[in-house]
Amino acid sequence: MSGTIAAPRGPFRIGDRVQLTGPKGRLHTVTLREDGELHTHHGVLRHADLVGLPDGSVVANSGGHEYLALRPLLRDFVMSMPRGAAIVYPKDAAQILAQADVFPGAVVVEAGVGSGALALWLLRGIGGTGRLVSFERREDFAEVARANVETFLGERPENWDLIVGDLVSALPETMAPGSVDRVVLDMLAPWECIDVVAEALAPGGVVICYIATATQLSRVAEYLRATGLFTEPEANETMVRGWHVEGLAVRPDHRMVAHTGFLLTARRLAPGAVAPEQKRRASKTSYGDEDVELWTPGAVGDRQITDKNLRKRVREAQRAAEAAKAAAGTAGEIGQPEPSA
Repeated sequence: MSGTIAAPRGPFRIGDRVQLTGPKGRLHTVTLREDGELHTHHGVLRHADLVGLPDGSVVANSGGHEYLALRPLLRDFVMSMPRGAAIVYPKDAAQILAQADVFPGAVVVEAGVGSGALALWLLRGIGGTGRLVSFERREDFAEVARANVETFLGERPENWDLIVGDLVSALPETMAPGSVDRVVLDMLAPWECIDVVAEALAPGGVVICYIATATQLSRVAEYLRATGLFTEPEANETMVRGWHVEGLAVRPDHRMVAHTGFLLTARRLAPGAVAPEQKRRASKTSYGDEDVELWTPGAVGDRQITDKNLRKRVREAQRAAEAAKAAAGTAGEIGQPEPSA
């Protein structure tokens, strides 16, 4: 099969992932098993009690507490799936799709793949006629991402290539010059990849960088300007604030999803083109060795995960993927109507 798979419909079945909303709004995400049970201090809920029920059903556990059962949306799935590396949050993924203008049929390059969250959003955006090529330096992270994508889609889509290797050396060997529509860089030092990205991008193509810190933002913006191959970089961040709405009690939530990362975008100029000079006030655009020290992985907040913990995440992701593929196989084509009795 090619492209992404339609969202499953019909009754819950063994192997499905189900999101359960219990007392006080607490969420539990489970993969249905024949002998599976959800144990909480409120009681026990047997997975078998969910099999055969439609999406949006309410079921009670042994203690009489009710749970709302729904297949998780993509935003729910990425927030609860096993992680080898930090994920791109849904609010940022939505902005990446919009600001990079990811369209059905686009050829998109992503580096690095992390835990596969952004890959799932990009696969949605390119549709069945596009192509996504994801690069990841670490094999263990790639395994987690591969399993997470297969878990959500029920199979590995044919229009997704996951390459373990460094983008700088692997991209020229994988993509012909001028053949890529969009490039998404989610890494500590995106400026190291700009030269090969410029070669791979078609004129007018978009590069978008997901960056954690202001020092990274500054360096990659200056590098893009210095190449003379891109339009003036544009930077922003997205913050999401929820609202409490109940009767006349309408107010902002006390907590919000604030800074998770910056987005920096630029477009590839045509060969030989020179962008009109931007009039701006004089500023410090150069940097030296002392500045570079501030951009080391440790200084910019590189989060390390222990090998033991990562092996656990890999096993967890692979088990979920096997269950999802088994469920897809027994039910036939996902999205097809259930046979009538």
